[in-house]
Amino acid sequence: MIKTENLNKNFGNFPALKELSLEIPAGEIYGFLGPNGAGKTTTIRMLIGLLKPSSGRIYLCGYDLAKNPISAKSLVGFIPDRPYLYEKLTAREFLHFIGGVYGMSEGEVEKQAPAQLEFFNLKDWADELVESFSHGMKQRLVFASALLHDPRVIIVDEPMVGMDPKGARLLKDAFRRLAHQEGKTIFMSTHTLEIAQEVCDRIGIINQGELVAEGTMEQLRNLSKTKEANLEEIFLKLTAGEEIRELLESLQG
Repeated sequence: MIKTENLNKNFGNFPALKELSLEIPAGEIYGFLGPNGAGKTTTIRMLIGLLKPSSGRIYLCGYDLAKNPISAKSLVGFIPDRPYLYEKLTAREFLHFIGGVYGMSEGEVEKQAPAQLEFFNLKDWADELVESFSHGMKQRLVFASALLHDPRVIIVDEPMVGMDPKGARLLKDAFRRLAHQEGKTIFMSTHTLEIAQEVCDRIGIINQGELVAEGTMEQLRNLSKTKEANLEEIFLKLTAGEEIRELLESLQG
């Protein structure tokens, strides 16, 4: 699970994140939404240990990230929005490299890698250089590498960028299986509101560094007082985006 307690991050005098408290249990897909500059990337970088909070605590599967960073990080799989791949390696070699980073033995990697390559439709490309892969194939390889060590927490930043419809469907199905059947916690940041509405069990909306809303779609509709609204309408209303859109429309008219 993921838990944050009163998480704050300041860059000089600028408060990028303010008192963020989250509790995301095992088996849940949690969508994390917000406008550009709202604090999503800052939050993700703190969750994976690339940034230290100015104050507050982060717990991953019960481990305090500040006190037990190795134990906490070993249970996390991270898929960034702009992954870096060693393109002169084959897909199989890349998985062995990632397995080594996580302290897996050669035997463990050889046992796990084929299943990941097959699930993400890369089995026939296992011994091809990554540089020959399409963007979607590279994305799927990153997912395969992130799941190789069987993490309990999966943190994903913009998972569907550049994915074709078939690849996107594969990832959606993978999220549901990992969370609802295998009990993993998935934290997903995305700008694609339709995907968040379709896939996520709960959604948190952050604006100007603060969590302004959190809940299921039904709870968010109640909070925004929009009974039949979709996530886009709720998002715009809760982040003041609706007011800006109406203003632009009135100026154009």
